[in-house]
Amino acid sequence: MLLSGLLILSPGCRTPEEFRGEADRVAYDTIGETQEALLGKREPFTIDRAEDLLRERLLLDQALPVSTPVSASSQYGVTFDPWPDETYLTDRPAAVPIVEGSVSGPIVLDLLDALQVGAANSRSYQSQKESVFEAALALDLERDEFRETWTGVVDTLFSADTGPGDPVLGLENADTLALSRRFQNGVEFTGLIALDLVRLFTQGGDGNYGLTVDSSISIPLGRGAAAFVVRDPLDQAEAATRFAIWTFERFKREFAVDVASSYLSVLQSANAVQNAADNYERVIRSTRRARRLADAGRLPEIQVDQAAQDELVARQGWISSQQNLASALDGFKLTLGLPVDAEVRLDQSDLDRLRDLPRLAGYLEGAPPGFGQEGEVPSADAEVVLTGPDPSDAGPLEIDERPAILIALANRLDLRVQIGQFARQQREVAVAADALQAEVTLLGRAALGEGRSLSTATLENASVRVDEGFYSALLSIDLPFERTSERNAYRRALIDFEGEARDIQALEDGIKQDIREALRTLLNAREGIRIQAESVNVARRRVDSTDLFLQAGRASIRDVLEAQEDLLSAENALTAALVDYRVAELELQRDLGVLEVDERGLWREIEPEALRNGDAQLSS
Repeated sequence: MLLSGLLILSPGCRTPEEFRGEADRVAYDTIGETQEALLGKREPFTIDRAEDLLRERLLLDQALPVSTPVSASSQYGVTFDPWPDETYLTDRPAAVPIVEGSVSGPIVLDLLDALQVGAANSRSYQSQKESVFEAALALDLERDEFRETWTGVVDTLFSADTGPGDPVLGLENADTLALSRRFQNGVEFTGLIALDLVRLFTQGGDGNYGLTVDSSISIPLGRGAAAFVVRDPLDQAEAATRFAIWTFERFKREFAVDVASSYLSVLQSANAVQNAADNYERVIRSTRRARRLADAGRLPEIQVDQAAQDELVARQGWISSQQNLASALDGFKLTLGLPVDAEVRLDQSDLDRLRDLPRLAGYLEGAPPGFGQEGEVPSADAEVVLTGPDPSDAGPLEIDERPAILIALANRLDLRVQIGQFARQQREVAVAADALQAEVTLLGRAALGEGRSLSTATLENASVRVDEGFYSALLSIDLPFERTSERNAYRRALIDFEGEARDIQALEDGIKQDIREALRTLLNAREGIRIQAESVNVARRRVDSTDLFLQAGRASIRDVLEAQEDLLSAENALTAALVDYRVAELELQRDLGVLEVDERGLWREIEPEALRNGDAQLSS
């Protein structure tokens, strides 16, 4: 009797690993299909945390303190026994080999390393990927509403009735196999086959079986009958998956720029430490020189005290710059998802490459065109002609405002999401309006055969005959007399519709503002490089000349100290301008929507000629 039950149960006897594998396959297929439709390409995608991540290696190899093993990886914190899915803890993809070998000592990352480390270790990056995966699972669940659904139920009952009269002992086995299907036109069908196997252990040990076939169909004719209403949850889930893909792509670009900005800020802080150290050394030499001149009677003692005081200030600046560097580096490690107490250093050559700008070399060699005075100096009351930035000196990404805005409106993924939400809200208005109608439903049912129990165990076996079935049809009409909640829902849907339109307008205006501001930032940073380079030139000349004048007795120690302080400020300002310009270039590409980032976190910048020719159009 249990054979039929085992046949029903066997297809559903799968392990948690198999269920997880099926969920992964469905979700990854959905993500890949959506990527190809939206972006014109499929990228490797997984939410499984790789083994041997850099965070884990740093914690273990550098013996960093932790409160729980989970700090290194979730697999180290599993204490539940038995754990239902052992392979989940052991079968992990290999990590991208960014840093080879042991990391027991300090590791050095360049910018490309940092981008990949962030993509693999960042907690916010992982959360964004999981949001995409969850959207794909939610879509699969909505698709499941329109698939054939099989259910099987097995009930085995042993009963003993020892009351007055002859005792009745027996076994009842009821097996049910059901099929249900919902169609996208609103029709719902359900069918089942029930098999009863009955055996008496008393009263002669009679036994028989019952067989029942039952089916029903529901056909909506009023509200809820339109295909767009029936499909609405599925359409919403499909839209949510598209939005999740676009949002993740947008996040990757923002994250890459954030990593680059933070990385360059750390290098800027490191450069400030070096500048502060150089300044500290210059001030120490000036103090020593002042002491010797005072001992020779060529300098008042008060100027020696001034030099000594500035030496203390320079030392404080040097110490503070080191602490600022440590804080900036800690913040950068948090951005990447690495332990803040890990020994990580950054490659200084990335900052050196910013200094390789051809025009910067020209600026530092002498006064750039338009700066300083050449030839005879006009009188103080002569007409002053102010000249703005030289257009010929513009960088390759400094394009005109209007084409830049058009490129951004065509490529910004967050704008595509907002436009998609507006389209979805239009559908919601139609769905809400449909709910105002009368509900008209046609129901049909057919039942054949009959069941068996211990009380009917002495009867003959059941049979299924079409001419002895039960058939019914019902037309149900729910007249729209009471539609208060539906009326209010419809009005709210119209309000949300207008709200979505305003959100598009606000985002579009915000994008235009972003582009205009990014172009202004580029121009300002470009002029900053030019001005600060000249400022460094002037400051260096002042340091050299005041030092000579001091030795000749024609300048005070205060003049020397001020010149050295101005040189420090100019050097730091020049580095800041170089970093600002590079970050502004990346932010402009991000705001234009043309900075592409792959699955490893590495970017591909747009060719400037593509921007100028209007070819910066992403796949839609």
